[in-house]
Amino acid sequence: MQGMSERQYAAHVGLSRGAIQKAKDTGRLVLFADGSIDAVASDERRATMTDPSKSRATPSAPKATAPKMKPVPEAAVAAVGETLRDEGLPAPVAGGGTTFLQAKTANEVLKAQERRIRLQKLKGELVDKARAETLMFRLAREERDAWVTWPARVAALMASELAAALDEEVTVEAALMQKVLEAHVRAQLDSLAEIRTGLG
Repeated sequence: MQGMSERQYAAHVGLSRGAIQKAKDTGRLVLFADGSIDAVASDERRATMTDPSKSRATPSAPKATAPKMKPVPEAAVAAVGETLRDEGLPAPVAGGGTTFLQAKTANEVLKAQERRIRLQKLKGELVDKARAETLMFRLAREERDAWVTWPARVAALMASELAAALDEEVTVEAALMQKVLEAHVRAQLDSLAEIRTGLG
């Protein structure tokens, strides 16, 4: 055999054997006397007779290059590592990069955490942070106001109780008692104001 068989030429041009048989029947291939296919001449004839828009592969067309992958921000890598560490899973080593499996695992962990939080909200186990802080602030202010007015309410009563306990002749002025109590209460409130409570 001088040239290629139909099967060999099909493999050579990347087409099916049926497509080669059709090209042979329509005269788009050059054959040797023994019926085998002249590959070089057939390639040239097919190139001139084939509509480029219907061709599977055009030699002149540039190969499609893979899209450039954007670098992953360091913050995202750090977040993946933090999530995995929180769950007791192996985190990426510093500077070693994050594997696809690690990133996928972190994503699944975060989705599970999000679902758990949503479920807790539906069950009423979680409250809105801003609303909770507002209520806490209001409660603390009401408590402080109650303590500020307390000395004026109890000073006279305490003065009379002290006078009775010490000696009936000793008198304790209610105004003085109120002044002393107010000083101590304000000092205590000032020290409590330094304690910062937050809902993190």
